[in-house]
Amino acid sequence: MILFDRPLRLGTRGSPLALAQARMTARALCDTHGWPDSAVAIVTVQTSGDRIQDRALAEIGGKALWTKELDRALAEGGIDFAVHSMKDVETLRPAAMRIAAMLPRADVRDKLVGADSFDALPDNPVVGTSSPRRAAQVARLRPDATVTLFRGNVATRLAKLAAGEVHATLLAAAGLDRLGQGDVGITIPVDTMLPAPSQGAVGIETLADNEAVLAALAAISDADTFDCVMAERNVLMGLGGTCHSPIAALALVDGDRLHLRAEIISPHGQETVRDEARIDRHDSDAAQAMGRSLLDRASPALRSLFEG
Repeated sequence: MILFDRPLRLGTRGSPLALAQARMTARALCDTHGWPDSAVAIVTVQTSGDRIQDRALAEIGGKALWTKELDRALAEGGIDFAVHSMKDVETLRPAAMRIAAMLPRADVRDKLVGADSFDALPDNPVVGTSSPRRAAQVARLRPDATVTLFRGNVATRLAKLAAGEVHATLLAAAGLDRLGQGDVGITIPVDTMLPAPSQGAVGIETLADNEAVLAALAAISDADTFDCVMAERNVLMGLGGTCHSPIAALALVDGDRLHLRAEIISPHGQETVRDEARIDRHDSDAAQAMGRSLLDRASPALRSLFEG
């Protein structure tokens, strides 16, 4: 049994979804190791992404807005490990940090909230999202749609929808399920909207040299989730993807290998470049090569989104 002489401090953002994921992580650790509930203390860290709600992430620093304060708390010893929604974690992480574990992945799909289908939306609908991927996919499905910036936590976005600011919005099924709101919205098949890389996955990160915490976290890590998410993140690595760039990727376990699918999309949905392959579980080179192959086949305009 792995034991510590004090409670471990688990850092998290303060949103209802982040706190729900932190409680899931704490529960998994205590159940797996036979620890009392008091063995893990949840520490809330406010991030820039939570404070700044009126601009797209790409304009104000990208995904680091969700992680940099948690990184600082980890580096300075204020917390022992941090929990993240993996789709919010930038592709290149500091060498001093290590993604040590992932919980079993939840539903990877998106949900349409506000209409029964894309076809059921009125002419020239207004759809709210802050995701470049979702915006591009909406434009591909409904070229007459206007996409407007929609940031904030799930409750905030649902309130904006209820107030009539938009006809519909898109939310991750996993987040709604974890908040006990799985009955909200209509689930969209992955063949219609391929999800964001790492969608539905919760990751736990600690310092790369903290062997005791690494060992404790390894015991709760789901190998299938970890391997699939890392393959999707390696596609991002091959693309050099940023928050400006509409990217979708999904890996599924296929026997002892992975079935990996990915696509890049022009912001207005006119161009989509897709690829899929079966790769070995830990073949990061093959996953990165898929990202590069997407760029090789893209138009100069689409390729330019991934440069610089």
